[in-house]
Amino acid sequence: MSAVTRDMTTLAVLANRVDTIVREMENTVFRSGRSAVLNMGRDFSCGLVTGDGRLLAWAEGLPIHVGGMDFLAQSMSELHPDLALGDAFLHNDPYLGNSHSADHAILVPIFVDDEHVFTAVVKAHQADCGNALPTTYSITARDIYEEGALNFPCVRVQREYREIDDIVRMCRRRIRVSDQWYGDFLAILGAARIGERRVRELVATHGLETIRWFVDEWFAYSERRVVAAISELPKRRIIGRGTHDPIDVVPEGIPLQAVIDIDPNGGFIDVDVTDNPDCVPAGLNLSRATAVASVLLGVFNCLDPSLPHNDGSFRRIRIQLRENCIVGGPRFPASCSVATTNVAERMVNLIQAAFAELGEGFGLAEGNVGSAPGYAVISGTDPRRDDAPFINQLVGGGGGGPAGASSDGWLTYVQSVAAGLVYRESIEVLEEKYPIRFDDVRVWIDSEGAGRQRGASGLRMAYRPVDTEMTAIYQGDGHFHPPAGVRGGGSAAPAGAIRLHADGSEENMAAEGAPVLAVGEGIVGLQSGGGGYGDPLDRDPELARRDVLRCWISPERARDIYGVVFAGQALDESLAVDVPATQEARARLRDERDKKGELV
Repeated sequence: MSAVTRDMTTLAVLANRVDTIVREMENTVFRSGRSAVLNMGRDFSCGLVTGDGRLLAWAEGLPIHVGGMDFLAQSMSELHPDLALGDAFLHNDPYLGNSHSADHAILVPIFVDDEHVFTAVVKAHQADCGNALPTTYSITARDIYEEGALNFPCVRVQREYREIDDIVRMCRRRIRVSDQWYGDFLAILGAARIGERRVRELVATHGLETIRWFVDEWFAYSERRVVAAISELPKRRIIGRGTHDPIDVVPEGIPLQAVIDIDPNGGFIDVDVTDNPDCVPAGLNLSRATAVASVLLGVFNCLDPSLPHNDGSFRRIRIQLRENCIVGGPRFPASCSVATTNVAERMVNLIQAAFAELGEGFGLAEGNVGSAPGYAVISGTDPRRDDAPFINQLVGGGGGGPAGASSDGWLTYVQSVAAGLVYRESIEVLEEKYPIRFDDVRVWIDSEGAGRQRGASGLRMAYRPVDTEMTAIYQGDGHFHPPAGVRGGGSAAPAGAIRLHADGSEENMAAEGAPVLAVGEGIVGLQSGGGGYGDPLDRDPELARRDVLRCWISPERARDIYGVVFAGQALDESLAVDVPATQEARARLRDERDKKGELV
């Protein structure tokens, strides 16, 4: 292809072609993964990194996975100077660029004419990674040894396209349901090989020089777009603050913050997360990859959503980390077992909420935090299958999304770190695959953060084992510090966990736990919703009416929090807003609020 045809049209075509390759990789994992967390929950990500270690494309990957994909590829090149065609590497080391031990990544260096031009990366969360407890999240692990996970610091698993059996034998010995793991291993390996094949075909079609031109120009274009977006922001320093709930090993909770400097003239946003606590003796420490990913996600949530997300745009967000810091500077052997959820979600939230301080129209409220029992790792033996062992990460109870300046929160948001890209698993399929029964999965009424734009509701999810006992290990947050609203918006309802005893009684449980449920017992997860944006008394009354009819908020909450009064009580289409009574109620609520403010 001549230089004359290297224009913006060619750039767009190649950008979409590269994205298509990544989407084919993703579809390969989704269709061939064996565990439910992959083939229903979609807890995996794929990407392409340039040979010199720059993130190029990741299509619909999970943001918490993607922020460090370039670190993985860089460590592969540094550790293996003898890279060759036909190699593949297994990498899950959080000290060498991975997110946490439970995310197994396969890296395949892609060669053209003996030159390493790209790396295909596929990262997939495991139902079991060999932890001491049957879970991939060890929140109370004091170090990596107490986690017990198998650690693979970028080890070769294929040479000349032939599998190296040693690694597979190690995993089969340590992982509880080894056939399930091996099926997932083959799925992510196959996806990486699909990426390799398609990239080599792309280069053969367009020529290596044109592809090099595309990479450089795509990064430059992406950088220009972000510079333009930053130039529209006010020049300010803002500080985002949040607190992770207390747990047994950190009884005071974990205060967190990010100092954000916006330079619209220079086109940079600097985010300093060094003034955070040192690493804690628990699995809550963020790896470097998840710290970078959570900061990038929090910032880009507040910019133009059409911006490309790659090394070109990321380089305009400068992040300061500190060694031995809970936000992204772990020293070996500090545990990063829960690095993809709890503290990472807090960082995403406090950054996007800080942007709301810039004024009306900026930023977002806080979204769902933590992983209540609806996200538990369940395990046991299945009496329907000759007591064969089972283990799976549930992705069933969804958390609510944050409100924005012009939109309500997203009901199926699920997790702040995944930005709605994790899928909720089918409870019918789960009941077929595992000895589990779901009592209910439903919207948790009155759990939203109120606002002019309201946060999404949380979800209630209840389940129990069938004819067997079952362990359900979960690591929640938001019981003491629920997702907050911004610009006058309210907080979501606190999350919760409830044990259902066989006699019908209920027992509130801690935010994190590992209960063994006997036959007849069950567990309920109350997953938090999202915070609200703006004054609830400014909400369109017709929107409050719609929420009442959907049973997302009660008529009493509509009256007491939103100041919306209805004519009649029938919860059907005959329900109408009483406009004069609503105006009177809102005036009274504002007056009462103002008086309370004077007292304060």
